[in-house]
Amino acid sequence: MAKPPQQVCGRAVPVRVAVRAAHGHLKNGSFKCVPCTRHTPTLSGPSSPYNRQCLRRSSDGRSTIQVHCASRDAGTSQVYWHDEDYDVVVVGAGHAGCEAALASARLGAKTLLLTMTLDKIAWQPCNPAVGGPAKSQLVHEVDALGGEIGKATDACYLQKRVLNRSKGPAVWALRAQTDKLEYSSYMRNVLQNTKGLHVREGMVVDLQVDSNESICGVTTHFGLSYRCKAAILTTGTFMRGQIWVGKSSLSSGRAGESACTELTESLMRLGFETGRLKTGTPARIDKRTVDFSGMEEQPGDEDVRWFSFDSRAHKLRDQVSCWLTHTTPETHRLLRENLHETPIYGGWVDSVGPRYCPSIEDKIVRFADKDSHQIFLEPESRSTPELYVQGLSTGLPERLQLSLLRTLPGLERCTMMRPAYAVDYDYLPAHQCHSTLETKKISGLFFSGQLNGTTGYEEAAAQGIIAGINAYNIVAEKKHLALSRESSYIGTLIDDLVTKDLREPYRMLTSRSEYRLLLRGDNADKRLTPIGRAVGLIDDSHWSCYENKMNSIAREMEKLSSTRVRETSPISQEVEKISDQKISQMISLAEILKRPHIHYDLLDAFGYGDSSLTESEKEAVEIELKYSGFIKRQEKQLASVASKHAKKIPEDIDYDAIGTLSKEAREKLEKMRPSTIGQAARLGGVNPADISNLLIHLESERRKRSREEGRTHITKKQARKMFIITKQNA
Repeated sequence: MAKPPQQVCGRAVPVRVAVRAAHGHLKNGSFKCVPCTRHTPTLSGPSSPYNRQCLRRSSDGRSTIQVHCASRDAGTSQVYWHDEDYDVVVVGAGHAGCEAALASARLGAKTLLLTMTLDKIAWQPCNPAVGGPAKSQLVHEVDALGGEIGKATDACYLQKRVLNRSKGPAVWALRAQTDKLEYSSYMRNVLQNTKGLHVREGMVVDLQVDSNESICGVTTHFGLSYRCKAAILTTGTFMRGQIWVGKSSLSSGRAGESACTELTESLMRLGFETGRLKTGTPARIDKRTVDFSGMEEQPGDEDVRWFSFDSRAHKLRDQVSCWLTHTTPETHRLLRENLHETPIYGGWVDSVGPRYCPSIEDKIVRFADKDSHQIFLEPESRSTPELYVQGLSTGLPERLQLSLLRTLPGLERCTMMRPAYAVDYDYLPAHQCHSTLETKKISGLFFSGQLNGTTGYEEAAAQGIIAGINAYNIVAEKKHLALSRESSYIGTLIDDLVTKDLREPYRMLTSRSEYRLLLRGDNADKRLTPIGRAVGLIDDSHWSCYENKMNSIAREMEKLSSTRVRETSPISQEVEKISDQKISQMISLAEILKRPHIHYDLLDAFGYGDSSLTESEKEAVEIELKYSGFIKRQEKQLASVASKHAKKIPEDIDYDAIGTLSKEAREKLEKMRPSTIGQAARLGGVNPADISNLLIHLESERRKRSREEGRTHITKKQARKMFIITKQNA
């Protein structure tokens, strides 16, 4: 089963640098420590000759001997290598981990997915919902690349609604309430039936790094190590997670699951910066004890939309309603009088929580002028009576939570099934990663999901698929994939993470994208499916459907542009009535669609539509035509900006040597090490004047190199000519 064990003195601790000094002798299965002066002291103890750590290769050339001399007489323990080696190891089976593992395995890498419990794969510990503003675009994009979150949501939804329908298509947002039990079961089934993907339980506590500063394995809590060529950490809220209910706390990543404390220590020893963030989840109540008669029902849309572009994943289901209630003056009074009993306002937690998903106590304090806040009651599953009380996340003691719930209309007699809690946890600022999500310090090591400081299942899944693709690319020695912010919301998300020193949970918003009219949910396949195909995640069937869709849209747009009708025709007269705009001459059907309040169904009604088109294809045609002027204008702006922002910055550039940069700019640029001018321009503390000076420096260096290369070329030419003349004279 296991390969020869490592012989370890004291506690096994991985280090980054191989030490060639002899430390003792392997004899009869034991290892004797001898003091060494050529190793790296630990960060966790005094720097004495007997409290050191070192690493060297054992005689078999494969096993790594790791030494931590806690004392001269330390005992002996064993760490085993698993008998199978893997290409990629993914740590954590949340939404980032699932997408990463699936992408890696589907591309052909032998992949191991380690999770603390097989029963909580792709779990939704907070709101069991997917999508919403900007988040739905992320889901569409993950699906367009070949991911799974969109398909899973389409298979397991309880209800679906399109938000912001009265606004333009750039901000339309599909949102689905999901059955959290079905969702987890669906994703587990997909994982376990994916070729080349191995799923098992295990808590990773250490990382193995070779002398080239490349990841070479991970070690679990029970001492089993797995070799790999790439590793992806997607630990969510589990790294030193601490749950808070009032003043009571518990070491836990989420309710009912233990936290992992050792992994943070391992990452810190490797030189990574860590921080603390906070999130929370509201109570769950029994729907059988709720009076819905005074609430506003929130049914799903009759016209069901889909996250996945693959029609094979579409599954119509009966929908379940959500319900809307609100806070009352009594709610606010109870909260104000007990703020001192919450973790943040009580002062025993100082981690930063999400700005755009605040706790109810934060709402009361920050929006003191508001008399009421909306509270949504959302079902968690078809098979459980639990309701999620959206908008009432709190850190109040459990003894006060039921009283708080019963201040809400309709909940006067409710029963609480699970208490609300806050959780703070370690994260790793993502400026320590490249745009591929590979870390800058350790080759082959990737960070993804909530570990990078994001909040939300969609943000996690988006990072996961990119990390999974690039982990495979390392194994296959292929070019990395990095999406630009101009190409996608995924690119915008990752660009923000790696270029900004974020110190609060990051949530994707439509306002974060400068090009949101181009980066709509409906055209995510047009933008990203060719990339997914080139990478290898889009199969032949899916690609054939994509090509048929693109061809159908192109043919229809050409037909509408070339088909003209008279101003006296029935359709023209109807358009005048609806749009309140006069038609005085012949007009094309494309121009008709550009009129306000005119939609494709009008063409169908008058026999000018194409009945063979799907609803999504008709909508795509309408959007492309109706907003063509705005789209072309933004495409022109994008082309102008992209060429400048894409300019590469040399990896070995010395910012301290550029005297024209401000001190703050030099510090920021040195810390973040941006790879392009666009990334540099988006750094806080780097102003336009600094960018101009940086561009001047880069151009000056380019010209200097050109002159040197030119002189070298001329010198060789002259030398050759002189040699010929000399030979002729001789």
